[in-house]
Amino acid sequence: MTLLQISQGYRESAKPLRARLRLLRQELAKAEDPEEVWHIKRRIAELTPMLTQMNELAELTEHYYEKGYYRSEKYTL
Repeated sequence: MTLLQISQGYRESAKPLRARLRLLRQELAKAEDPEEVWHIKRRIAELTPMLTQMNELAELTEHYYEKGYYRSEKYTL
């Protein structure tokens, strides 16, 4: 498997997360019960870093071998 294929895998894996976050935000706009609002916000807070990381890793693996590409220190040793 190449890094480009891995990058595409990350992008594909991010799609359901993005859709779920969109749905949760719609539910949050409609929610009136404070407990339900809390649960939705908590779920959004849990999923958002996952989506961010998938996007960052997709970008990193897609451009890993390009000269001059800035690699985030977050993913380097």
